[in-house]
Amino acid sequence: MASPSNYSIAPVTEFLLICFPNNQSWQHWLSLPLSLLFLLAMGANVTLLITIWLEASLHEPMYYLLSLLSLLDIVLCLTVIPKVLAIFWFDLRSISFSACFLQMFIMNCFLAMESCIFMVMAYDCYVAICHPLQYPSIITDQFVVRATIFVVAWNGFFFLPVPVLSSRLRYCAENIIKNCTCTNLSVSKLSCDDITFNRLYQFVAGWTLLGSDLVLIVLSYSFILKAVLRIKAEGAAAKALSTCGSHFTLILFFSTVLLVLVITNVARKKIPPDVPILLNILHLIPPALNPIVYGVRTKEIKQGIQKLLRRL
Repeated sequence: MASPSNYSIAPVTEFLLICFPNNQSWQHWLSLPLSLLFLLAMGANVTLLITIWLEASLHEPMYYLLSLLSLLDIVLCLTVIPKVLAIFWFDLRSISFSACFLQMFIMNCFLAMESCIFMVMAYDCYVAICHPLQYPSIITDQFVVRATIFVVAWNGFFFLPVPVLSSRLRYCAENIIKNCTCTNLSVSKLSCDDITFNRLYQFVAGWTLLGSDLVLIVLSYSFILKAVLRIKAEGAAAKALSTCGSHFTLILFFSTVLLVLVITNVARKKIPPDVPILLNILHLIPPALNPIVYGVRTKEIKQGIQKLLRRL
């Protein structure tokens, strides 16, 4: 009689995404707000991109960085939300092996790119307030190009191994992912191999990149606050802070969402298992808010959007 190890094991060619395995009814009431959120995020970001492209007065480094942020938001939304809605509405749970790991890479890499863009934007605010005379010579179009290349290369280099390592694992039989998306932990734990190194690599890479961005952002705003407190002219301090108010609001919201995700994943055993899955979807709310916050708080963008709407 052959030993179990001699039996051939069919390789896994696709996975099945099971959203909210313990409470399937969640997806019924979540589908409508999620679809509205998707339309809002896409519409707001596309409007912002078109406005910056058509309005000559917005052809400045700060708005180029904002355009890059909107592009990242659009890709993140298109990578995740349509598939989640297909599961909710049409029960299309299957996702191919390659598509799953591509989604994993985009979610990890592009989220880290957003954090890195926020760090570059914090530096932009720092130069604008602390070194205003040197701002035109430091924050140039060439600076934006170099910063973009750095953001893409730096984060791509660190996060490309995440899906590569997971895809090289042996998936023996189990192919049901108890999540709405192909997160590294949800997928790799289906493997019959040891995943300690995979989990360790993502933890170190994630905290190295996001942690370094956060440290630099905090340092930038510390110097900004120190410079603002030295301003004695009436109303000048408030005007200086309003320059970076939109950016600080988005960073605060982005960091809060990430912190909630980390806490829920650390305390996974103490909370219902469907809660981290829900938060994993709702962390895509910032893409909808980014252009709205800037559109409301930035006079130049608001005027550009008004001009665009009058042309239509």
